[in-house]
Amino acid sequence: MSEAQSLSVKRAEVEFHKFASLGEPERAVGVYAEENQRRRGLILKHLDFIGPMTPFLEIGANAGHTSYMLANDFGASGFMLDLSADALRYGAALQDIWGMPRSPVRIAGDALNLPFQDGSLRLVMAYQMLSQFMDIASVFREVRRVLAPGGVFLFAEEPLKRLLSLRLYRCPYYEAMKPWERRLHDWGLLGYVVRDVIGAAQEEGFGIRQNHDMYLTRWHRLIGAHFAERRYEIFAPEHGWGERLVARLAGRLRPRGPAWTTARLLGGTLAAVCRKEGGPRTPDRWTDRFETMLRCPDCRGALDRSGEDELSCACGYRAPNEGGVYNLLPTSEKRELYPGDRPDIVDFSLPGHERALTEGWYKLEGVFGNKYRWIGPRAGLRLTPAGAGPWRLRLRGHAPAQSFGHGQPVRLEIAVNGQHAGRWTLDRTGLFVLEAGVPAAAGYHVEITASPVWQSPPDDRLLTVNLSLIRLVPAGAEN
Repeated sequence: MSEAQSLSVKRAEVEFHKFASLGEPERAVGVYAEENQRRRGLILKHLDFIGPMTPFLEIGANAGHTSYMLANDFGASGFMLDLSADALRYGAALQDIWGMPRSPVRIAGDALNLPFQDGSLRLVMAYQMLSQFMDIASVFREVRRVLAPGGVFLFAEEPLKRLLSLRLYRCPYYEAMKPWERRLHDWGLLGYVVRDVIGAAQEEGFGIRQNHDMYLTRWHRLIGAHFAERRYEIFAPEHGWGERLVARLAGRLRPRGPAWTTARLLGGTLAAVCRKEGGPRTPDRWTDRFETMLRCPDCRGALDRSGEDELSCACGYRAPNEGGVYNLLPTSEKRELYPGDRPDIVDFSLPGHERALTEGWYKLEGVFGNKYRWIGPRAGLRLTPAGAGPWRLRLRGHAPAQSFGHGQPVRLEIAVNGQHAGRWTLDRTGLFVLEAGVPAAAGYHVEITASPVWQSPPDDRLLTVNLSLIRLVPAGAEN
C-alpha cells in the first residue's frame, strides 16, 4: 500500500493553508460563511443521530471557521486541528469579524497521528480533507481510536469518482477556465471529458496529492469496515442540460435510489454520519484541563500544562502556546514543516526575508499569510542551503489577469549562479508553483526574469507577476 501522506505533501499543505486561509480576507470570509451555512444545515438534519457533541474535534480545520460555528451556534466545546498552525492563528480573526465569543482549543497536528487519548472524544468532524490521503483507511483508524464508544464521525464534501467521463485532461476552477471550458461547464458537458475533480490541478500543482479514486461503493465498504451505523447524504451534479438528462434517466432506473445511481454515473460529493459501536456513553464534562484528553505525539504519554501555558511530556517533548496555537506535531515533522527563519527560505510572510533580496523587488503587500512582492522584468535573491542536498528550487507566485491583457502568455525564466535552470509558459491566470533542479553549491544567486511587462495607471511601476515564497526543498519526491 502506498504511503498515506508523504512529508513533501505535508510541507505543501502547510504552505498552501498558510497562503490561502485568509489570504484574501473578504473573499475567504464569504466562502467560509457559505460553507458554515451548508454544514450547519447538515448537522441540524442529523442532530438526532449525532447526539451530544462535547468534546469534539475537527481535523483539517483550516482557519477553524466550522469549529467556531459548532462552539457558538451549538454550544459545543472541543478542539480544532490542522497541519498549518498559521491558518489556525489567522483564523482567530473570524471571532472578531463574526462576533463569536467562544473558541475551541487550537492545535497544529497530524490526522495520521492524532495527539489525543484513546476514546477521549464524542464527535470528530472532517470537511474536504480525506481525499488528501492516499490511504484514507489510515485516517479512519485514527478517528475510530480517539472516539468514545458510541461516538460519531461526521465527514462531508468528499469527491465521488465519476463513471461517465473520458478523462482527457485536467481543468482548473471556473475563474481560471478558458471561454470554451466555461461554456461546456454551463451546458453540463465539461464533466464528461475532464480527468478528475475540476480545480484539483491547483492543489496538485502546489504539491498536494489528491485521491479521487473513490467510487460511492468504495466509500460504502470503507465506512462499513470501521463503523457500526451510518447515514449518507449524496450530492450529485446537475449542471446544465448535459447532466440533468442523465439525472432524470437515473431517476427512472432507481436500482438503489436516484441519488445513488446519479452519483455513480456523474460523481458528486458524499457526506456521512458514522457511529462507532458501543454506548451510548455519557459524554465527559468539559473542563479547563483539556490536556487530560491529549497525548504526546512522540511517545504517546500523558501531557501536562504549566502555569506558563506550555504542554509538556516526561519524554522531554514541549509545545508552548504560540499565538493561541499548540503545535503538537511529532518532533521530526515539526522540525521540517516549521523551519523558521532560515537562509534557504524566503518567506514573504516572515520578517527578515528582505535580507535575502537583491535587485528588482517592490514593496511588501498583502495580509496574513498572503504576503507578496511584485517584480518587474527581472529580480534577484540569494539562498544558502541548510544541508548537503541535492536540492530543488521552489517558487510560488501569482499571475494576474493584467498579465494576459494583450493576449500573450506569461513567460518566466530562472537562472541560478549564472546558469539556466528553467523556463515556463503560463497560459492561465492564478496561482503558480514552479520547481527547478539546482547544482550542488555552497550558495545560490537566483535571477528571475518575467514577461510581459504591464502597468496599471496611475501606478507607474513596471509589473509582471508577484511572488510570495522561494525556497530550497529536498530533491527526493517523497522527502
